[in-house]
Amino acid sequence: MKCFFFKDKSKSAPELQNQSNKKKNPGSQRATNSTGSIPSSSPRSVKELYKENEHNFRVFTLQELRAATNGFHRMLKIGEGGFGSVYKGSIRPQDGQGDPITVAIKRLNTRGFQGHKEWLAEVQFLSIVNHPNLVKLLGYCSVDGERGIQRLLVYEYMPNRGLEDHLFNKALPPLLWKTRLEIMLGAAQGLAYLHEGLEIQVIYRDFKSSNVLLDADFHPKLSDFGLAREGPQGDQTHVSTAVVGTQGYAAPEYIETGHLKVQSDMYSFGVVLYEILTGRRSLERNRPTAEQKLLDWVKQYPADTNRFSMIMDPRLRNQYSPSAARKIAKLADSCLKKIPEDRPSMSQIVETLKQALQDSEPSSSSLKSAESSRSKGVRKVK
Repeated sequence: MKCFFFKDKSKSAPELQNQSNKKKNPGSQRATNSTGSIPSSSPRSVKELYKENEHNFRVFTLQELRAATNGFHRMLKIGEGGFGSVYKGSIRPQDGQGDPITVAIKRLNTRGFQGHKEWLAEVQFLSIVNHPNLVKLLGYCSVDGERGIQRLLVYEYMPNRGLEDHLFNKALPPLLWKTRLEIMLGAAQGLAYLHEGLEIQVIYRDFKSSNVLLDADFHPKLSDFGLAREGPQGDQTHVSTAVVGTQGYAAPEYIETGHLKVQSDMYSFGVVLYEILTGRRSLERNRPTAEQKLLDWVKQYPADTNRFSMIMDPRLRNQYSPSAARKIAKLADSCLKKIPEDRPSMSQIVETLKQALQDSEPSSSSLKSAESSRSKGVRKVK
């Protein structure tokens, strides 16, 4: 999936600094409205909040992380993206006591300043969040040397990788219906926390199936906060910023104007809802022209028609609740509304997903059989 961005003409700095948009007034109040923003008499900046929590992070040496990954050996590479490569590693506790800890180590691609900005943003935002559906950053490494800058991040290890792998990799067993809903509910709860549960409002800006990581029990955690931004404050309706994101997930009004709103996350969430229904990526160039763009294709099969079942992922083998599936499709449609303010808040999305899960409680022997086979049908990715 292609990422896109337009670089800002900003200067690099090795220290952590506030990457907030300069047009914002950090001392103004944020309005309380349907966006889910919460009021604050004097919200502090990300930089100020980071300073309170920076001591929670472990600062690693480059030598430590080289040793942890056997010299960043290619056999330990578990992922790669616009930021750089991710490796599975093993580190010793800081006090030297106890068994080694398995971690994921993301290494910045040293080409270009965009990755450095994302590294700064990731450290800052992950320092101020604490939620079971957000990945934990354990520490970082920052080195400026003759060979250029070295920027690395060390996270908790997520053994089942991402939602993307289990939806689209045919070599893996398909995710069961309830598992898909549980994953999306957890992801929604994580986004609701970012939108409504902090002193500042955070717009995630890069919600997609590959950024929803899964732990050993398939509990979801949002990862990759490099594109996150503070939400609008006071009477502002949006944040003006360079257009960045992933093709097929970014809200159209944001792409067209560069005006980032909290509802941009709801749009991306709607796209992924259709991915879990259909088992198809948001964009697939190898399909017939009429089916390449997921959102265009599903419009031909509305949730309130008899044709709707034709879009359901065949790998589910009809083991799902039709009423819950229609509810999810209607929720996705509401997230994808053209006018951002018409989209539901993340709290509303959480409630609808809970209802869909209730509708999916086994009511037939076939559904019960499917649910009892979960431990056999879903194997973990090592």
